[in-house]
Amino acid sequence: MVHLSVLDLVPVREGGTLGEAYDAAKDLARTAETCGYNRFWVAEHHAMEGIGGAATSVVISAIGHVTSTIRIGAGGIMLPNHNPFVIAEQFGTLDALFPGRIDLGLGRAPGAGPELQQALRKNLHQAAEYFPQDVIELRALLTGDIDLPIKATPGIGSNVEMWMLGSSLFGAQLAAKLGMPYAFASHFAPDHLDTALELYRRDFEPSDYCEKPHVMAAMMVLAADTDEEAEYLASSQGQAFVRLRTGEPGKLPPPIRDYRKGLPAPAKAMLDHMGQAHAVGTVDTVREKITAFVERTGADEIIVAGSTFDPAARTRSLERTMEAVAS
Repeated sequence: MVHLSVLDLVPVREGGTLGEAYDAAKDLARTAETCGYNRFWVAEHHAMEGIGGAATSVVISAIGHVTSTIRIGAGGIMLPNHNPFVIAEQFGTLDALFPGRIDLGLGRAPGAGPELQQALRKNLHQAAEYFPQDVIELRALLTGDIDLPIKATPGIGSNVEMWMLGSSLFGAQLAAKLGMPYAFASHFAPDHLDTALELYRRDFEPSDYCEKPHVMAAMMVLAADTDEEAEYLASSQGQAFVRLRTGEPGKLPPPIRDYRKGLPAPAKAMLDHMGQAHAVGTVDTVREKITAFVERTGADEIIVAGSTFDPAARTRSLERTMEAVAS
């Protein structure tokens, strides 16, 4: 049985509040732990009213306080947005609060326009060029494997599991070179998945922190009683994708019956393309699609994403998805 994990964007619903989004994230994490999921990750996004994970380490701490065994962490921290020393302090603190449970996934894409660059007081595109060096520095701040003139306290000596994230070949190359586990964002960017995994496994150099290649691939998964009901629930996520890609992001909208039938051809093609890493339907449908995806990728873990307007529907989906994989 492949390991399952959860990626949560902490969606904020139309008509809803941030407080409700954080309560839903905590409920979802508790369900994931009860069902036997391996990890619960929160993603960093900024200046998006429909996503509540901007202060990622703070949200992770809230998740940690309502769980006790599941691994928790960032999927991920966009390191060009930050100073490595501050991230070492934050995640060293999280490790002290929740020992042996903290993951730190690192991404290179700042995902920011000029307004956010100004707000963060950083040249994010220039910072992205220093991403490999920043990853090495951050690892040294946490592990002490390089003698640095200053030590992060908290941070130094903490047991944080570092991951490389990616949706292109760059992350695969860097993960292989640094001997890190690798997570691919195939749920929204499947184009380079097969090539990236092949490159990562071929060029992997063992490290003190990861002896052999370890791959986690992301899927958008939504399980319900019927295929039709699952497609209906998934239409909220579909609308959010289309709005984001057309420059009109917002809060998570309510679902729409037969949503795709009314879409223009380019939007429908986009959703169909991303659908190669989606599993939406009954327990049987989800089992079939996850099994085929694992056979294709050889992934060691699958991390499931996907937001629903009704938080209870996502909770039930996690339960059904674990049933699909475990049976």
